[in-house]
Amino acid sequence: MKQGMALEIMLSGESVLLTGPAGAGKTFVLNQFIRLAKSEGKHISVTATTGLAATHLGGNTIHSWAGIGISDEIHTGFADSMSKTRREIIEKTDALIIDEISMLHDFRLDMVDQVCRIVRKKDEPFGGIQIIMSGDFFQLPPINRGDSRAGGFVVNSNVWQELDPTICYLEEQHRQDDEELLDILNALRAGELRRNHAETLLARVGIEPDSDELLTELHTVNVDVDKLNDAKLELLDSEEIFYPQLTKGGKNYVESLQRSVLAPAILRVKKGALVMAVKNSLDKKYVNGSLGIVLGFDPIDEYPIVEFKSGKVVTMSPDTWELRDGDKKRASITQIPLRLAWAITVHKSQGMTLDAARIDLRKAFVEGMGYVALSRVKNLRNLYLSGINRMALQVSGDAQEIDVSLRHKAANALKRFAYLEEASKNRKTEILKKPAKKANGWTEKIAKMRETHPNAYKPWEVKQDNLLKEKFQNGATIKELSQLLGRHEGSITMRLQKHFGEDIVQ
Repeated sequence: MKQGMALEIMLSGESVLLTGPAGAGKTFVLNQFIRLAKSEGKHISVTATTGLAATHLGGNTIHSWAGIGISDEIHTGFADSMSKTRREIIEKTDALIIDEISMLHDFRLDMVDQVCRIVRKKDEPFGGIQIIMSGDFFQLPPINRGDSRAGGFVVNSNVWQELDPTICYLEEQHRQDDEELLDILNALRAGELRRNHAETLLARVGIEPDSDELLTELHTVNVDVDKLNDAKLELLDSEEIFYPQLTKGGKNYVESLQRSVLAPAILRVKKGALVMAVKNSLDKKYVNGSLGIVLGFDPIDEYPIVEFKSGKVVTMSPDTWELRDGDKKRASITQIPLRLAWAITVHKSQGMTLDAARIDLRKAFVEGMGYVALSRVKNLRNLYLSGINRMALQVSGDAQEIDVSLRHKAANALKRFAYLEEASKNRKTEILKKPAKKANGWTEKIAKMRETHPNAYKPWEVKQDNLLKEKFQNGATIKELSQLLGRHEGSITMRLQKHFGEDIVQ
């Protein structure tokens, strides 16, 4: 199914599963649906199974939206303890989006359904809310832990059978440009990986890129990522610049959003640092996952100037992430949309398109992890393997069975909604139209910040740096140093940790 047809089916009011392989454009279609449905006056609740996925769409986790948290069942009296605000959000919702649906347990989808029926007082799936689920069952599955209730994919839930969502299976490819890599990925999905596929992948083990090749490393565990990024940054013989984030909203909401934003709370960079964009640029200068090198810093605003692998040189101004709960904005974080990019975890790479990557799959520990990692790159030429284990070449057998059923139902949906084909063609221009970029007011925010911290976002001078170390060693507190040096407390803390180590300053 093409993107335009899927969009028309969703806009017609149908409850839908939007699926398809990595790179098929699921997030793009969701964003178009959100924009167009809101323009029609509908109340859209945007959620995902993880906070990271939710931030890509500007939403909330489904667990928070439904008020179920980490519970394994709806307890007696649940409705009585629900806040008025939570009830109002659920009551007003016309359409509920749940992204990365592959990671949601079947029993939790039933719990969300139960909550919606209770709150909306309607005994029909989700209390009559249009449901848009999106995801790929070949990617990361629901995680079962020994101390909690076990479950499977959402297709096994009771409400799935009752809802019987229309299947919109996207099959166009918008990421890979290499037939050989596509053949491997398709073989992984079909469970038909052959010797020649494995040999092609193993041939990439030990291959080293050209010395000037920009690439990030994908690892399966966080500790390997942090260790590599810190070590690489330390090797650069240049001034370290800090960019603290700006936040708005309640503390709990801000903390929740921070866990889901790939840009760090305090961005540390140096001239020569390898960085990665962590958001799509509305003017198409970079996308989520674009790699580049910090060339220097703007002389006026001190923003990092990055040369991306595409050849484009961009002065990276701050962008904003929001945590939304229905129509309510709970929190926002404003930060330069970059992170250090010598390494990133496979989990955090979901949704990204990487120009090149060195991938270490020797510690892959769950089905689908290898597929997620390998599908981040565009072609085999830019794929470098450190190693690969047997688990990395496995996908869920359940996902394969589900896929056969989904493809059959998607074919039937195409016939059933053939009358929307003309509407899809007529809307093509509208689909491609991008909303105007909003001014983020960052200059005003910096000016406001400098009313309290006059040296915020300015490079550290040697004289000021020496004063910081002297006063700290003589017992000055972080707060006192912040007032003395005219900098944010977070910036003071990071600078002291650079000089004296993380254990010295907590």
